[in-house]
Amino acid sequence: MTTTKTTASFLATIAAGALMLGASQAAAHAKLVSANPAPNATVAAPQAISLKFSERLEPKFSGFEIATTAGAAVPVKTAVAKGGQVIDGALAAPLPPGGYKVTWHAVTADAHRMNGAYSFTVR
Repeated sequence: MTTTKTTASFLATIAAGALMLGASQAAAHAKLVSANPAPNATVAAPQAISLKFSERLEPKFSGFEIATTAGAAVPVKTAVAKGGQVIDGALAAPLPPGGYKVTWHAVTADAHRMNGAYSFTVR
């Protein structure tokens, strides 16, 4: 009887450890929390783009690019803002009407690299 209880306790401990390991790995990845312009939005010509993440980012390895739907690159100067969770992008000029794709890359303090993309339209 003691062996059965010991085995069950051992298996429960292993299962709990596996769940905690999975949870800590999932929590270690920054997620895009909000963006301005927002994904799939139709907006007036923005003069800047801003992306907010769920964790502090490594400025040297985090940023984004903008392109038209035809694939032409749009000049943008990016920087991680004070506080480390926002990437701001200054455009050389307001965007003309059309569709745009923002492609971002972010690295957190624990060296996890994430990337993603979203689109918006300028009316």
